[in-house]
Amino acid sequence: MFVEIDKILTKNIDYIWSGFMKLYYDFHIHTALSPCGEDSMTPNNIVNMSLINELDAIAITDHNSAENVEAVMKVAKGKDIIVVPGIEIETKEEIHMVGLFPDIESVYNVQSKLYSKLPYIKNKSTVFGHQYVLDENDDIIKELDKLLLTSVAMSLNEVIDLIHDNNGIAIPAHIDRPSYSILANIGFIPDDLNTSILEISRFSNLDTYRQKYKDYHIIQSSDAHELGYIGIKKNSLEVNEKNIESIFNALKQYE
Repeated sequence: MFVEIDKILTKNIDYIWSGFMKLYYDFHIHTALSPCGEDSMTPNNIVNMSLINELDAIAITDHNSAENVEAVMKVAKGKDIIVVPGIEIETKEEIHMVGLFPDIESVYNVQSKLYSKLPYIKNKSTVFGHQYVLDENDDIIKELDKLLLTSVAMSLNEVIDLIHDNNGIAIPAHIDRPSYSILANIGFIPDDLNTSILEISRFSNLDTYRQKYKDYHIIQSSDAHELGYIGIKKNSLEVNEKNIESIFNALKQYE
């Protein structure tokens, strides 16, 4: 017993002296802005649930919009958690792509472009759900009229370029899913795909996909549309410091 404890302590000391720390993340979370997200997915509920589940960093990734990102960032200010600005984009091939960004201005630039490429289809809240824009007090500012849950008029490569042009990291979302994924809709990972990071959903085994796609870095997030799924998978990145810059440095080494 004493030998095993000594090994654990030695391993932890070596890890500390390596200059890295483990940062537990969930980089795919929807708010009440996504029509498929529950109305309880408010900024305060999301941040508090993330803290309860001991997450260090989360990303807000609503469908084709980032209008609730800033409110979540305001709620998290002064708390021991990082909020990464993000968005989930549906390409014209009906492939979902997650974009992560270092600042709010970058994700707003992407949102502006997407809004110009998003067809006007009136949302039917009784069918698809509400699209609430909220403030940091969880009060409803407005409800978006245009349906967000549809494809923008941009190809997969155009979306990746848009994300990169705005200092973002492009990640094919939930590649293991039978719909709205790059594997389901194309059947393979293209050789010329301009990213080396892939995301799997909470339903799959991380080690299995790491073995299957050894040329890629695999991350796993919840794709939470309801509070109970936030942080359901406790996965981590090795970072130098607990901030957005270190998160991007850790992820960009794989791009």
